[in-house]
Amino acid sequence: MQMMTKRGLQWLSATADAPEDCRTKWAQDPRSPYALPAGHYFDVVAIEQRIGLETFEQLDRRGMPMGPVMADWGAQLIGFFLPSKSQRAFDRMVGEETREAPNYRYLAEGSTVVVPGPMPLSGDRYTWLRAPMRRPEVTPARTAALAAMFVAAASVVARADRYGEEYGPGTTPVWNECDEPEQGQARAW
Repeated sequence: MQMMTKRGLQWLSATADAPEDCRTKWAQDPRSPYALPAGHYFDVVAIEQRIGLETFEQLDRRGMPMGPVMADWGAQLIGFFLPSKSQRAFDRMVGEETREAPNYRYLAEGSTVVVPGPMPLSGDRYTWLRAPMRRPEVTPARTAALAAMFVAAASVVARADRYGEEYGPGTTPVWNECDEPEQGQARAW
């Protein structure tokens, strides 16, 4: 969980229909979420929580370009901020990575996004995984990185689910005879 910087707050609140009202609300209660219109300053890709968290971890671990990222723990969604008007490029890039695109919702012009306040606390419904620090750089690399890691993360989660179905709780993988230690020897891992 992260907190917004003053520059991040200025950028994000400027997207509101009434920026001063947004800033006033956040000055009075910095934990308070606020509904902002998507499509003018930013778009948001909303991804199911497990895949979204894996996507975030992969982007972060690899140092790939990434904008703000929020979590809606109540809806179990992770929202990735992209430059506005990136939907066509994102859809195309996801399609190039896989034959069957994982589920996601693209929020663009005409959509409203409820964002965390500048200083959410753990346990709040809306929190920042990566808070806005300033106006995010507009680059196609962010869109490409998100598309690639989203598809990869969906594949990892799907494989983990299949493994869980095969070797669920209380089951033991079957060992080949060559894996068994001789009498009196410990199993080497």
